[in-house]
Amino acid sequence: MAAETIHTASSSMPNPVGAPARYAQALLGLADDKRAAEPDVLDRIAADLEGLLGLWRDDAGFRDFIADPRLGAAKQRAGTFAILDRGGIGTEVRNLVGVMITNRRLASLPAVAQAFGALLAERRGQQTADVTTAHPLSETQRTQIVARLTEAGLSGVRLSEHIDPSILGGLIVRIGSRLYDNSIKSKLQRLQYAMKGAA
Repeated sequence: MAAETIHTASSSMPNPVGAPARYAQALLGLADDKRAAEPDVLDRIAADLEGLLGLWRDDAGFRDFIADPRLGAAKQRAGTFAILDRGGIGTEVRNLVGVMITNRRLASLPAVAQAFGALLAERRGQQTADVTTAHPLSETQRTQIVARLTEAGLSGVRLSEHIDPSILGGLIVRIGSRLYDNSIKSKLQRLQYAMKGAA
């Protein structure tokens, strides 16, 4: 991120709101209730949601499936539960997905997973870096981004990834009120402004 443009937003990133946040908070509350009997339940649920989020990021077919409004609840349930079974996803996340299907909110699953991760990171004192790229990140790229942020003095960084093809390439990283914009779209806009100024 050597050539990034740094912006300071007027306020920090808002906490997750709306239905995804409510589902995430309900799941976090359920996990808290189970912690006495299963101390590692938070980590297990977080891993299940991260697995689903990774599948959503990496598998266009899965993204299309959960976002398809034409599918009825029965088809969504059958298809999604087959994927959950293959992934060994635990009961809590399975039940959450079932409720989301019943409420016609399956398309919000990635937002719920991200909201849960953000709530858990906040509780653990970790910092969440919202990373927007034109294409899904590879594991190597994720590691490099975390390493660069750690070098910049941040600790316990957790990435929350978003895909936006309109930025064309590069990446945008937001941490709290700080915004690092190294996208091709922004570079083109800066070039356009520079050319207008020179004219």
